[in-house]
Amino acid sequence: MARFVKEKLESSDIEKLKELQRLARGDILKMTTLARSGHPGGALSSLDIFLILYSFANVNPKNPRDPDRDRIVVSHGHTSAGVYAVLGRLGFFDIDEAIAGFRKAGTLFEGHVERKVPGVEWDTGNLGQGLSAGCGFALAAKLLGKDFHVFVAMSDAEQAKGQVAEARRFARKYGLNNITVVIDYNRKQISGNTFDVMPVNIKENYLSDGWEVIEVNGHDFQELYLAMRNSLSLDSPVAILAYTTMGKGISFMEDKEKYHGKPLTEEELQKALEELGLPNDIDRYKKLREKVRPAKRFSVHYEVKLDPGTPRVYRPEDKLDNRSAFGNALADIGRANVGVEGRTPIAVFDCDLASSVKVDGFAKEFPENFFEAGVQEHNTATVAGALSSQGVLAVWGDFGVFNIDETYNQQRLNDINRTNLKVASTHLGIDVGEDGKTHHCVDYIGVLRNLYGFRLIVPADPNQTDRATRYMLTRSGNYALGVGRSRTPIITREDGSPFFDADYRFEYGKADILRDGDRGALIVYGQTAWRGVRVWEMLREKGISIMVINMASVLDPDLDLLKRASETGYIAVYEDHNVKSGLGSIIADILLERGWTARFRKFGLTDYAPSGKAEDLFEFMGLSPERVAEEILSDLE
Repeated sequence: MARFVKEKLESSDIEKLKELQRLARGDILKMTTLARSGHPGGALSSLDIFLILYSFANVNPKNPRDPDRDRIVVSHGHTSAGVYAVLGRLGFFDIDEAIAGFRKAGTLFEGHVERKVPGVEWDTGNLGQGLSAGCGFALAAKLLGKDFHVFVAMSDAEQAKGQVAEARRFARKYGLNNITVVIDYNRKQISGNTFDVMPVNIKENYLSDGWEVIEVNGHDFQELYLAMRNSLSLDSPVAILAYTTMGKGISFMEDKEKYHGKPLTEEELQKALEELGLPNDIDRYKKLREKVRPAKRFSVHYEVKLDPGTPRVYRPEDKLDNRSAFGNALADIGRANVGVEGRTPIAVFDCDLASSVKVDGFAKEFPENFFEAGVQEHNTATVAGALSSQGVLAVWGDFGVFNIDETYNQQRLNDINRTNLKVASTHLGIDVGEDGKTHHCVDYIGVLRNLYGFRLIVPADPNQTDRATRYMLTRSGNYALGVGRSRTPIITREDGSPFFDADYRFEYGKADILRDGDRGALIVYGQTAWRGVRVWEMLREKGISIMVINMASVLDPDLDLLKRASETGYIAVYEDHNVKSGLGSIIADILLERGWTARFRKFGLTDYAPSGKAEDLFEFMGLSPERVAEEILSDLE
């Protein structure tokens, strides 16, 4: 199926659209009244835009996941009733199921558009996300060598968001002329007139960022069709300003912001359906709603076709940090896969920190696969996430305070959308040192613990970082790799050989016994791993033998080793993380839930740390190996 084939709509096309419009208006009102919630005003405002998009873009109700389809992103996801009405009327699913199941627990048809619904590409809720997602899809078309076009339907109110401006600039910089934005310009939002709530020069903003702008009557099918068709042949991204009316088609709803998020009463519904010349069959849908059953759980598995390359083994005399080990492994994977037929394309993102987060090596060798997004973290998080859902390996390297803390909402939406993003978070903990508390990412475990689908790996040294990087880049799902800033000693066995040697294979969820003992267990990860070994050495000199367990998979601890640790009768967790939300809290939960008893101690941060050298900060915050050894000795004596 091709997109926008006809030069213009014929009268028969317009008549068909008008009838679909009439039916869909009724569907919108019925489903929102039945659910006693929803956004009928905006759905009616955007309805004609949706009708043109889904009728004439290259989408097929018989094969809604066709890899060559056009991507239609609905950024103002609260207009879901309009989206479902159009998709149902065009045969993507049974319209009766959408009306009866709208906003009912367990059905496909949630209050904001969901990717699990046939015809929907991206879960959107909070505004301002759709254009960034559209940029990710448009970039995917370029990297995959596909011809699909991306259409992003948006509201006028969300144009005030900074992330929209970030996305505009990104699209222009990377020549995404395969993206068309259609803005529902009804000049109304929940709090009143858009120009009163927050004035935005929408047209001028797009023009100043190098976009083409087309203005149309958003309720004139011919004008909408011609504008979308013409946008396909322009050499720059295009924004269509579609002037519309909130509540269009229902006399008492038109141009009234109160219907933004207010469904009609049954009396008002009767009046509206009479205006549309439609029967009032709401009682039939009430009965159908009682019979609605939960939909199957939505799941996604990504096939990643990459050669992980040959692992590097760093020797004890090597002086490097974990972020450099990540960068080296990333470049190795690039050499083994970029340009090789049949391999998953790779895209690496940076936000003006390439040399610090060590993606600069990859960038120099593979500039066509590297995307410098500047200081635009919110947009980058969404672009990379959306891109990763399209069969491209997307890797984003940044400081943890930026790609975890600052962009928590975007990562939450990536989690909800079940993307395949790989986040490399550097400069974690107080190891950032002199940069101070604004840059000490000391809450990342607690943040990512909130996201059900993310996996987090915080490796102990450059060798484990190398294996963990190769592991996560070749796996399906969202992963975060966490590393510090400073050089990290190579973890060795007692005989001085590398602990994570050539035979070592990283396995998510498996911990490592760096040192053995029977008087207790010290659980460490990341920058506390080598410090934990020093604690072991100090205690051994005092005649105390403890286990040192490296728990790199901090969100999913190794239960077998944790049980063994509990059997020693004493467990301490050592981390440069907020003591309230780190690994110690996770371990405590597990011990209590499973009834494993042991004396328990948490060594972590109880306040923000100042600026200073990393070693000085560990001492200042009471987390130096010497202080920890003293405390454990006191506990055990």
